[in-house]
Amino acid sequence: MNVRSYPLWTAVVTPLTKDGAVDYPTLQKLIRTQEEAKNGLLILGSTGEALNLDESERRKIVEFTMALSPSVPVMVGVGGINLKETLNWLSFLNQFPIHAYLMVVPLYAKPGVMGQYYWFKALMDAVKKPCMLYNIPGRSAVSLHFETVEKLKGHPNFWAIKEASGKEHDFKRYKEISGPGVQIYSGDDALLCSFVPLGCEGLVSVASNAWPKETHRYVELALKRKNQEVLQWGEWSNVLFIASNPVPVKRLMFEQKQIASPCLRPPLSHEDLTNVEPLLKADQEVRLWFSKHK
Repeated sequence: MNVRSYPLWTAVVTPLTKDGAVDYPTLQKLIRTQEEAKNGLLILGSTGEALNLDESERRKIVEFTMALSPSVPVMVGVGGINLKETLNWLSFLNQFPIHAYLMVVPLYAKPGVMGQYYWFKALMDAVKKPCMLYNIPGRSAVSLHFETVEKLKGHPNFWAIKEASGKEHDFKRYKEISGPGVQIYSGDDALLCSFVPLGCEGLVSVASNAWPKETHRYVELALKRKNQEVLQWGEWSNVLFIASNPVPVKRLMFEQKQIASPCLRPPLSHEDLTNVEPLLKADQEVRLWFSKHK
């Protein structure tokens, strides 16, 4: 499958039972729902709750997902701070017909230009699939350095950047320096329309968990620069960040009966979100919008 032909990737939540176990029957339903909407699948997104899963669980989720033979491409999160362990994870992933990898800036260590360069080069050298580098300084403490991107320019596996700093200047700079073959995706649902004139080619979305077909339509319209038709999407998608991601989206999916439990594992907790009214209001408005924009 051609990963470049998918402008929307859903960072799929990991459904859990009330006792904290991975809910595989529900995971299958979520994957099939994303297939139906024709959204690319990102499993084990590297900066969210995937960090709270142990390695055996992460392996089983990959095995389970790939055994379903999804009709849309699968990207897998690659996050960590230990290079040997991360290379071992890639060695495991390389056994499967995975279509792409999401590689996040290492957490906590705050690496400089050369540290990031050697990290990403080692990871991209270890695979034969397209790689999306993930800039999310709000979680990694430092940005994906511009100089690092320039040094990685031309690597055969350097496919894309997921830009989630929230800064138009940074998006524009990544677009300028990454080379003509590198696609830049928004990592923020609300900023897609702002980034499209700067060369944005798609979205890696949280909102599409709760609104798969609706977000797909939003992306189609935004890429066509029909901004007047999607004016409220920023407001709706930002509701999903009134607590730490993925707390709000899992709570909304629970209210929608997409998942059986809103539970997360510590240090995340669904109890940090006490007022669900903004979620329910946004859900109602999104569904009304979609009924008019199918």
